[in-house]
Amino acid sequence: MIPPIRKCLISLFTKNPSHLRGPLSSCSISIFFSSAAVKPGKSNPRISLLDYLVKEQGFSQEAASKASSAITYLRKPRSSESVLSFLKEIGFSQTHIEEVVTKAPVLLSSSLEKTIKPKIKLFQDLGFTSADIAEIISGDPWILTRSVDNRIGPSILVLKSILGSNKDVCRVLKISGWFLKHDLEKSMMPNIEYMKSIGISSSQIAKYVFNFPRFFLLKLESIQECVKRVDEMRFDMKSKMLLHAIRAMSSMTVENWNLKLKLFRSLGFTENDILTVFRRVPQVFAVSERKIKDVTELLLSVRNHDISFVVNHPELLVCSVERRLKPRLEVIEILENKNLFQKKPSLTTVCKISDKEFLVKFVIPYSDELSSYQLHFSVGSFGAVHEKN
Repeated sequence: MIPPIRKCLISLFTKNPSHLRGPLSSCSISIFFSSAAVKPGKSNPRISLLDYLVKEQGFSQEAASKASSAITYLRKPRSSESVLSFLKEIGFSQTHIEEVVTKAPVLLSSSLEKTIKPKIKLFQDLGFTSADIAEIISGDPWILTRSVDNRIGPSILVLKSILGSNKDVCRVLKISGWFLKHDLEKSMMPNIEYMKSIGISSSQIAKYVFNFPRFFLLKLESIQECVKRVDEMRFDMKSKMLLHAIRAMSSMTVENWNLKLKLFRSLGFTENDILTVFRRVPQVFAVSERKIKDVTELLLSVRNHDISFVVNHPELLVCSVERRLKPRLEVIEILENKNLFQKKPSLTTVCKISDKEFLVKFVIPYSDELSSYQLHFSVGSFGAVHEKN
């Protein structure tokens, strides 16, 4: 008899489930490891797990060393081989298998029939491909230690209700397989329902799950407190940036939030300037204090721009100084000193356009003039754009 939760999942996920099962062993397999000394008279000799994985299973020395750092000796290599053979049969590559064993070597001593196969079967019955299963499990093999009916099944059901498609459930599990280690009905769903109640759309929540998955596992009381603090900042609660504001607020303690405000004031931002930045790009407040300071000071040093420029373009505060802003400003300064511009480009254009656009517009046409300078642009990036154009 199929448990109710599994029936519900299979019905919800697939109309014509694709069974990808490999051949299943009819007996329960149990593997035992021991790092303790073998007692005199014991019939089974100790076998080094490191040697077994390298010589018998073709593991890399690095992967075998990591696995054997947790479990030193293998007593039943034939049983272990059955587990590894099963993973190969259902589509796990050698790389996937090495990742599983190095991250959770204890799985080699788990029951193949009771522990491993039921989880794999659930994924197969729900229509996950062999490649999907291998990628999800190798990303977080501890999933295989969780209950099918009490944890994995219900959690997949919750993710399906939020994300809406099998494809997106699979995609988020590849990013954050640890979702299946939590009771999402109790931890995630109350947060989702609360966010919907304050006007955040389901589509925005679904997108956010991919970018900030751990955010949705905060305690409901913590999220409610963040919403209260956001409201106290006179934030427009109907703004599409509300979820960004809540997430940014949740990323720091009240003490760290106050330190951020103090930093902005020290850099010359007025209270209204700070509010404007927070309302436009609340993600800025999740950036480190060092980065906020470095970007602001760099922008203020260019062409005598004042703080109003930063307030009007707060998204620049999330840009990298060393990898984006400094190299670009260096190029523009060189070209300006050589009087190569009929009209000087705006700082907004220089900082905001994509890397490819910047190279095409300001680097490639002036490659001879720039060739004698030590610039910070990636040779690979330049070459790829230059060849394509």
